[in-house]
Amino acid sequence: MDEEEFKRRTKQLAIRVIRLADALPGNTPASVIGRQVVRSATSVGANYRAACRAKSRADMVNKLKIVEEEADETLYWLELIIEADLIPETRLTDLVNETDEILAMTIASLKTLRAQSNRKS
Repeated sequence: MDEEEFKRRTKQLAIRVIRLADALPGNTPASVIGRQVVRSATSVGANYRAACRAKSRADMVNKLKIVEEEADETLYWLELIIEADLIPETRLTDLVNETDEILAMTIASLKTLRAQSNRKS
């Protein structure tokens, strides 16, 4: 997958999570979780874009670590939404799978960058 496709996917993730937050019930716990999941999901794409503009390999690794953390946090909030019965799991399966794929690709990219750095050392 190329950089532009990954940018598109991370932006789509953010849009889907924004729409999800709008569909959450209006109670206080759902509102708090909604803000958190929107914050983490929108951060995935923003930090990936920053990684694409990294000034060095080390800078890219650091920015991709943030992408990894935010994608994992997004999964956490999605799990809470499901387990707290705020939205049925069947409605979130595709979103959870997409977030998991983005996380896995980010981890793979980090492993590749670290391996390349170790070979050059």
